[in-house]
Amino acid sequence: MSWTKTNFEGVWIFEPKIWNDQRGYFIESFNADGLPEELKSIQFVQDNEAKSTRGVLRGLHYQLPPFAQSKLVRCVVGEVLDVIVDVRPNSATYGKHLSVILNEINKKQLFVPHGFAHGYAVLSDTAIFAYKCDQYYAPQQEGGLKYDDASLGINWILPLSEMVVSDKDQKLPNFGDHKLFV
Repeated sequence: MSWTKTNFEGVWIFEPKIWNDQRGYFIESFNADGLPEELKSIQFVQDNEAKSTRGVLRGLHYQLPPFAQSKLVRCVVGEVLDVIVDVRPNSATYGKHLSVILNEINKKQLFVPHGFAHGYAVLSDTAIFAYKCDQYYAPQQEGGLKYDDASLGINWILPLSEMVVSDKDQKLPNFGDHKLFV
């Protein structure tokens, strides 16, 4: 298994070893002993899974302290464009985003620490997206960013006119108007 540190403080990409044979494949999708040293203190408390169809865009979401969540995300079936935006005001990458293709072929996972808005767009006909969280969901502490905020410059790959976005996500604020993560 391989953990690669990104240019965003605390953000890692995980590429598991894949064993393929005539029966199919096997991967170890999580092993606490295999975490990089700086992630060893993470204690995941909740697993979530969502099934969506092509064009569904979920996000960009985060939770405010003291209920901020770190996540280990992956696409089990299909393909998604996974996007994070740094909302930590004192960070060198504040307001910048990172996009990663996660799919059932590459089996990559993205570790998203506290202080990032997170979202994804489904690029395949369907996708099953799964993630581990180190904090329980607290709706009263939820924040988010508008997915199509021009100041973020996110290329979602699919035309925005084809996106299926919840009413809640369409009403999220632009980056300049979001609740500060401190």
